[in-house]
Amino acid sequence: MNRRDFIQQAPQTVAAATLISPVAPESAPAKPFVHHVYFWLANPDSETDRKQLLAALETLKTVPVIRQAYIGTPASTNRDVIDRSYQVSWLLFFDSLADEEIYQKHPIHLEFVKKHSHLWKKVVVYDSVSLSTK
Repeated sequence: MNRRDFIQQAPQTVAAATLISPVAPESAPAKPFVHHVYFWLANPDSETDRKQLLAALETLKTVPVIRQAYIGTPASTNRDVIDRSYQVSWLLFFDSLADEEIYQKHPIHLEFVKKHSHLWKKVVVYDSVSLSTK
């Protein structure tokens, strides 16, 4: 590509790049709050219980203060530092601790706990505040 073609194409390239940017920097929280929940099922071999928990977690995604939510199951990775004993994980990102506290008291979350807590025997939560974003 010669210099003239490059100069003519540059505005379209910049415009296209801004369209595919996932989150505008000014809209991203300065220090997002991360809430990661691990569930050990009461009946770990029950596919029915696992599916019921997964479906119930999907309903939690409708709580408005959640920025991003991911539901997962243990990966097939094997190293000494990896704990694969849980059955389901629930990873949430909030703009702030205040938003996470709203989530904890939200009627959808309270109903989830009330209706589905019989599915798990153990829950472990890791909360963290991001020191930086990228």
